[in-house]
Amino acid sequence: MKVCCFRDRHLETCADCPEYSVCGRIQAFHAKIGYKYRKYRESMEFIRKRGYPAFLRFADTWNGAYGKLS
Repeated sequence: MKVCCFRDRHLETCADCPEYSVCGRIQAFHAKIGYKYRKYRESMEFIRKRGYPAFLRFADTWNGAYGKLS
């Protein structure tokens, strides 16, 4: 989550931002190399499509910081 969404727009996460798909800041973040960045993008896109309750149902089963969303 980027500060602009939380502080300036009063959103829960970047997943709630109407400019998510065109935001250069979040797209640059997701473009970084590494497993965790791929998982961050996957989580935000899951939230955008299915919502926080569905995401939390999956996240509650994780043993670590990341897990499967299917």
